[in-house]
Amino acid sequence: MSKRIVAMGDGLWDLFPDGPRFGGATANFACHTSRLGGEVRMVSGVGKDDRGKDLLAVYRKYGVRTELVQELSNYPTGTVEVELAEGGMPTFTIGENAAWDHWQWNDEIERGVCSADALYFGTLGQRGESAKEGIRRALAIALERGIPRILDVNLRSPFFDDSLIRGSVAVCSVLKLSDEELDRVARACEIPSSESELERLKMIREKFGLRWVVMTEGAEGATLVLEKGSVRQPGAPAKVVDTVGAGDSFTAALTIGLLEESDPSEVLETACQVAAEVCSHAGAVPQ
Repeated sequence: MSKRIVAMGDGLWDLFPDGPRFGGATANFACHTSRLGGEVRMVSGVGKDDRGKDLLAVYRKYGVRTELVQELSNYPTGTVEVELAEGGMPTFTIGENAAWDHWQWNDEIERGVCSADALYFGTLGQRGESAKEGIRRALAIALERGIPRILDVNLRSPFFDDSLIRGSVAVCSVLKLSDEELDRVARACEIPSSESELERLKMIREKFGLRWVVMTEGAEGATLVLEKGSVRQPGAPAKVVDTVGAGDSFTAALTIGLLEESDPSEVLETACQVAAEVCSHAGAVPQ
C-alpha cells in the first residue's frame, strides 16, 4: 500500500528569460515523491488564472492529488522572476502575496492530515500568515498522533529569521538541510559555531529530540545523524546537466525510505542516487 504524504507549501512558476518552468520546493518534492510511489496530497493555493490551471495540470500529470489545493480569486498563482547574469548565474526574485501564501485551514485539510503517514513542510511556505497558521495546525495534529514531520528548511532570503527556523526545527521529527544552510540553522538553534559540522548536527538532533538530521553536501554526498550515531554517504556519480530539483528529489527518496523503515544507510544511498539521476536531466522533475 502506498504511503500517504501531505506536502504543504509553495507551488509556482519560475519565469526564465526563455519561458516559464514549473517550480517551488514543495511542488517539486510532491512530484518526486509521487514518482517514487508515494500517494501525495498537495496543500497550497493557486490563483484562478491560466498559470493556476497549468500548475494543477502539472501536479496531476505526476500523480499528485490536488483536492486540497485551493483556487483563490483574490491572489495570483506564485511566480519567481529569474534573471541570468554573465556566465549564466541566476538571480531570483520571489513574488510576494501569492496564492500559496493565502490558503486557509479547513475540515478537508484536517482529514487529510489525520490520515497521513507523513507531513512535509519548509520555511518559505510559512511566509504568509494564513499558510503559516495552517501548517502549524497540521503539525500540532501530527505531533499529537505521532505522524512523522519532515522539514526541508530551504532557506530563501529574505523570508526567514531565527524565530521561524528555530520554531520549525522544534516541531519536526526529521530535519534536512544543506551544508550551506548549516551555519544559519545552527546559529538560530543556539548551537556553538566552534563545533565541527558533524558535532553541530548531533547537537541539533539531541537538543530537539529529532529522529534524523540529514545534511546534503552537493556532489560530495550526504550525512545522516540518528540516535545511534551517524552515516556518511559519498555522492553518486552524475553527468550534471541541471541541479534544479535535486535536493527536493533527495528529500522525496529520504521520506519514502523513512516510511518504509529501510536501513538508514540504504535510505541515504538511494537518496543520493535519485538526486544524481535528477542532476543528469534538464528540469526540476524529469519526465
